Amino acid sequence: MDLEDVIGYTLRIGVITSVALIAAGVVLLVVRPPAPHVLQQLSDPHSLINTSLISPAQVLSGSAELNGIDVILLGLIVLIATPVLTLATGMVQFIRERNRIYVIITSIVLFNLFFAIFIIPILIK
Repeated sequence: MDLEDVIGYTLRIGVITSVALIAAGVVLLVVRPPAPHVLQQLSDPHSLINTSLISPAQVLSGSAELNGIDVILLGLIVLIATPVLTLATGMVQFIRERNRIYVIITSIVLFNLFFAIFIIPILIK
């Protein structure tokens, strides 16, 4: 299997998994709606709910309890992780091929992604 196939499958699986989790979360919200005040906060355009304050551990434990909001957030985490995993897969392949220029380029892109995901939110606070 060549690199394009692996990257294509990684992207497809990531997006399909993300969509399935988000759809399941929406169904769970309909079947098991949250408390009325939480629902009102979520539907308010000026909501004070800040997802940056919700840890991945909370999302995983809430998803295990079939909390619809946490399942949706898990789907979003999977969606964000998909391009990162794709880049990491590409980098492994470029290292195997000893293609230094693409390893350097992929490293720079991965650094930029990690910087945007982990460092910039800390700097903005």
